[in-house]
Amino acid sequence: MKYLIVIEKTNTGYSAYSPDLPGCISTGHAVGKVERNMREAIDFHLEGMKQEGCPIPQPSSDSAYIEVAV
Repeated sequence: MKYLIVIEKTNTGYSAYSPDLPGCISTGHAVGKVERNMREAIDFHLEGMKQEGCPIPQPSSDSAYIEVAV
């Protein structure tokens, strides 16, 4: 499965979350690091859901950029 993650710049690096997996978040000092950390967080999150017998949500989020005149 392919889950969308949103990466945001912070004062100390980057944070990320997945809209399809509430509560699944991660941080990192660089974009590449937060992406790797988020992959681990998603794996951990889904494994916990499986162990608890929860259904695994299908990815449903999408993204787009909107260009506007400034």
